[in-house]
Amino acid sequence: MIGRLRDGSVMWAMRRTMRWMWAATVPLLLTVTGTWVWTWSWAVAWAEDPPPPPATVPAIGRAWPVGVRPPVLRGWEPPATVYGPGHRGVDLGAAPGAEVRAVAAGRVFFAGRVAGRGVVSVRLAGTDLRTTYEPVTAQVEKGEQVAAGQVVGTVEPGAHCGASTCVHWGLLRGDVYVDPLLLLPPWLLNGGPSRLLPVLGVPLPEG
Repeated sequence: MIGRLRDGSVMWAMRRTMRWMWAATVPLLLTVTGTWVWTWSWAVAWAEDPPPPPATVPAIGRAWPVGVRPPVLRGWEPPATVYGPGHRGVDLGAAPGAEVRAVAAGRVFFAGRVAGRGVVSVRLAGTDLRTTYEPVTAQVEKGEQVAAGQVVGTVEPGAHCGASTCVHWGLLRGDVYVDPLLLLPPWLLNGGPSRLLPVLGVPLPEG
Protein backbone atom coordinates (compact mmCIF):
# COMPACT_ATOMS: atom_id res chain seq x y z
CA MET A 1 0.00 0.00 0.00
CA ILE A 2 2.76 2.30 0.97
CA GLY A 3 4.60 1.39 -2.23
CA ARG A 4 1.52 2.19 -4.26
CA LEU A 5 1.17 5.56 -2.56
CA ARG A 6 4.76 6.28 -3.18
CA ASP A 7 4.41 5.28 -6.82
CA GLY A 8 1.28 7.42 -7.13
CA SER A 9 3.03 10.35 -5.52
CA VAL A 10 5.91 9.95 -7.90
CA MET A 11 3.55 9.82 -10.88
CA TRP A 12 1.64 12.81 -9.59
CA ALA A 13 4.86 14.72 -9.13
CA MET A 14 6.02 13.79 -12.62
CA ARG A 15 2.72 14.85 -14.16
CA ARG A 16 2.85 18.11 -12.23
CA THR A 17 6.40 18.73 -13.42
CA MET A 18 5.42 17.99 -17.02
CA ARG A 19 2.48 20.40 -16.77
CA TRP A 20 4.79 23.08 -15.42
CA MET A 21 7.33 22.48 -18.21
CA TRP A 22 4.60 22.62 -20.86
CA ALA A 23 3.14 25.81 -19.36
CA ALA A 24 6.60 27.39 -19.44
CA THR A 25 7.49 26.05 -22.89
CA VAL A 26 4.38 27.19 -24.79
CA PRO A 27 4.82 30.92 -24.02
CA LEU A 28 8.51 30.55 -24.83
CA LEU A 29 7.71 28.94 -28.17
CA LEU A 30 5.12 31.59 -28.88
CA THR A 31 7.61 34.29 -27.96
CA VAL A 32 10.35 32.81 -30.15
CA THR A 33 7.91 32.15 -32.98
CA GLY A 34 6.44 35.62 -32.64
CA THR A 35 9.92 37.10 -32.68
CA TRP A 36 10.81 35.09 -35.76
CA VAL A 37 7.59 36.07 -37.53
CA TRP A 38 8.12 39.73 -36.55
CA THR A 39 11.74 39.61 -37.73
CA TRP A 40 10.73 37.95 -41.01
CA SER A 41 7.92 40.45 -41.52
CA TRP A 42 10.31 43.32 -40.79
CA ALA A 43 12.84 41.94 -43.28
CA VAL A 44 10.17 41.61 -45.97
CA ALA A 45 8.86 45.10 -45.20
CA TRP A 46 12.42 46.46 -45.39
CA ALA A 47 13.02 44.75 -48.73
CA GLU A 48 9.75 46.13 -50.10
CA ASP A 49 10.03 49.49 -48.39
CA PRO A 50 8.51 52.06 -50.76
CA PRO A 51 10.41 55.27 -51.50
CA PRO A 52 9.65 58.19 -49.20
CA PRO A 53 6.90 60.57 -50.31
CA PRO A 54 8.13 63.33 -52.58
CA ALA A 55 9.16 66.48 -50.74
CA THR A 56 8.30 69.96 -51.95
CA VAL A 57 10.56 71.15 -54.76
CA PRO A 58 10.79 74.92 -55.28
CA ALA A 59 10.14 76.06 -58.86
CA ILE A 60 13.41 77.98 -59.13
CA GLY A 61 14.33 76.91 -62.66
CA ARG A 62 15.02 79.69 -65.12
CA ALA A 63 15.99 77.69 -68.20
CA TRP A 64 15.60 74.27 -69.78
CA PRO A 65 18.82 72.24 -69.81
CA VAL A 66 18.72 72.19 -73.63
CA GLY A 67 16.79 74.19 -76.20
CA VAL A 68 13.73 76.31 -75.52
CA ARG A 69 11.14 73.56 -75.10
CA PRO A 70 12.91 70.27 -75.89
CA PRO A 71 10.93 67.08 -76.56
CA VAL A 72 10.64 64.78 -73.57
CA LEU A 73 11.64 61.39 -74.95
CA ARG A 74 11.03 59.65 -71.64
CA GLY A 75 9.49 61.14 -68.54
CA TRP A 76 9.85 60.65 -64.82
CA GLU A 77 8.86 57.15 -63.71
CA PRO A 78 9.35 56.78 -59.94
CA PRO A 79 10.13 53.21 -58.84
CA ALA A 80 7.63 51.31 -56.71
CA THR A 81 10.41 50.45 -54.23
CA VAL A 82 13.76 52.01 -53.35
CA TYR A 83 15.70 49.58 -55.53
CA GLY A 84 12.92 48.81 -58.00
CA PRO A 85 12.91 49.54 -61.73
CA GLY A 86 11.94 52.96 -62.97
CA HIS A 87 13.28 56.05 -64.68
CA ARG A 88 14.94 58.39 -62.20
CA GLY A 89 14.98 61.48 -64.36
CA VAL A 90 13.83 62.94 -67.67
CA ASP A 91 15.33 62.35 -71.11
CA LEU A 92 15.34 65.49 -73.27
CA GLY A 93 15.93 65.24 -77.00
CA ALA A 94 18.99 67.21 -78.13
CA ALA A 95 21.47 67.17 -81.00
CA PRO A 96 25.09 66.11 -80.39
CA GLY A 97 27.17 69.16 -79.46
CA ALA A 98 24.14 71.16 -78.27
CA GLU A 99 24.78 73.43 -75.31
CA VAL A 100 23.68 72.19 -71.89
CA ARG A 101 22.74 74.92 -69.43
CA ALA A 102 22.31 75.09 -65.67
CA VAL A 103 18.60 75.15 -64.88
CA ALA A 104 19.16 77.33 -61.81
CA ALA A 105 22.04 79.05 -60.05
CA GLY A 106 24.37 76.96 -57.93
CA ARG A 107 27.82 75.50 -57.51
CA VAL A 108 29.29 72.63 -59.53
CA PHE A 109 29.22 69.54 -57.34
CA PHE A 110 30.82 67.19 -59.88
CA ALA A 111 32.23 67.46 -63.39
CA GLY A 112 33.88 64.42 -64.89
CA ARG A 113 33.29 60.93 -66.19
CA VAL A 114 31.41 58.06 -64.60
CA ALA A 115 31.58 54.66 -66.28
CA GLY A 116 32.85 56.33 -69.44
CA ARG A 117 30.04 58.88 -69.56
CA GLY A 118 30.41 62.61 -68.98
CA VAL A 119 28.42 63.90 -66.01
CA VAL A 120 27.89 67.39 -64.61
CA SER A 121 26.12 67.92 -61.30
CA VAL A 122 25.18 71.30 -59.82
CA ARG A 123 24.13 71.89 -56.21
CA LEU A 124 21.35 74.48 -56.36
CA ALA A 125 21.84 77.62 -54.30
CA GLY A 126 19.76 77.91 -51.14
CA THR A 127 18.42 74.34 -51.35
CA ASP A 128 19.36 70.77 -50.50
CA LEU A 129 18.93 69.78 -54.16
CA ARG A 130 21.37 69.04 -56.94
CA THR A 131 20.79 68.50 -60.63
CA THR A 132 22.62 66.08 -62.89
CA TYR A 133 23.16 66.18 -66.65
CA GLU A 134 24.53 63.31 -68.75
CA PRO A 135 26.06 62.40 -71.15
CA VAL A 136 27.76 65.79 -71.23
CA THR A 137 31.24 67.03 -72.05
CA ALA A 138 31.85 69.40 -69.14
CA GLN A 139 32.90 73.02 -69.67
CA VAL A 140 32.97 73.78 -65.93
CA GLU A 141 34.97 72.52 -62.99
CA LYS A 142 34.06 71.27 -59.55
CA GLY A 143 33.46 74.14 -57.13
CA GLU A 144 32.73 76.68 -59.85
CA GLN A 145 29.79 79.01 -59.30
CA VAL A 146 27.28 79.01 -62.17
CA ALA A 147 24.33 81.23 -62.97
CA ALA A 148 20.93 80.12 -64.21
CA GLY A 149 21.14 79.53 -67.95
CA GLN A 150 24.93 79.35 -67.97
CA VAL A 151 26.44 76.74 -70.29
CA VAL A 152 27.98 73.87 -68.30
CA GLY A 153 28.79 71.56 -71.20
CA THR A 154 27.76 70.08 -74.52
CA VAL A 155 25.75 67.00 -75.39
CA GLU A 156 27.77 63.86 -76.06
CA PRO A 157 26.50 61.24 -78.47
CA GLY A 158 25.58 58.14 -76.50
CA ALA A 159 23.34 55.11 -76.29
CA HIS A 160 21.21 56.24 -73.34
CA CYS A 161 18.24 56.96 -75.61
CA GLY A 162 18.93 54.30 -78.22
CA ALA A 163 19.04 55.73 -81.72
CA SER A 164 18.19 59.23 -80.47
CA THR A 165 20.58 61.64 -78.80
CA CYS A 166 19.40 63.04 -75.51
CA VAL A 167 20.35 64.52 -72.17
CA HIS A 168 19.33 62.62 -69.07
CA TRP A 169 18.36 65.29 -66.56
CA GLY A 170 18.08 64.22 -62.94
CA LEU A 171 17.33 65.85 -59.61
CA LEU A 172 18.39 64.55 -56.20
CA ARG A 173 17.66 65.42 -52.61
CA GLY A 174 20.38 63.57 -50.74
CA ASP A 175 20.38 60.11 -52.31
CA VAL A 176 16.71 60.22 -53.33
CA TYR A 177 15.74 61.10 -56.89
CA VAL A 178 12.78 63.41 -57.48
CA ASP A 179 11.08 64.70 -60.62
CA PRO A 180 13.32 67.41 -62.17
CA LEU A 181 10.38 68.97 -64.02
CA LEU A 182 9.16 70.25 -60.64
CA LEU A 183 11.97 72.80 -60.79
CA LEU A 184 10.35 74.58 -63.73
CA PRO A 185 7.70 77.25 -63.11
CA PRO A 186 4.50 77.01 -65.19
CA TRP A 187 5.51 79.75 -67.63
CA LEU A 188 8.67 77.86 -68.49
CA LEU A 189 7.17 74.38 -68.36
CA ASN A 190 4.20 75.21 -70.56
CA GLY A 191 5.75 77.69 -72.95
CA GLY A 192 7.96 80.74 -72.72
CA PRO A 193 8.12 83.93 -70.67
CA SER A 194 5.24 86.38 -70.85
CA ARG A 195 5.51 89.13 -73.45
CA LEU A 196 3.77 92.49 -73.43
CA LEU A 197 1.74 93.02 -76.59
CA PRO A 198 0.39 96.34 -77.89
CA VAL A 199 -3.25 97.02 -77.08
CA LEU A 200 -5.42 97.73 -80.13
CA GLY A 201 -6.54 101.35 -80.34
CA VAL A 202 -3.87 102.62 -77.96
CA PRO A 203 -1.02 104.47 -79.67
CA LEU A 204 2.53 103.38 -78.89
CA PRO A 205 4.64 105.89 -76.95
CA GLU A 206 6.95 108.04 -79.06
CA GLY A 207 10.70 107.71 -78.87
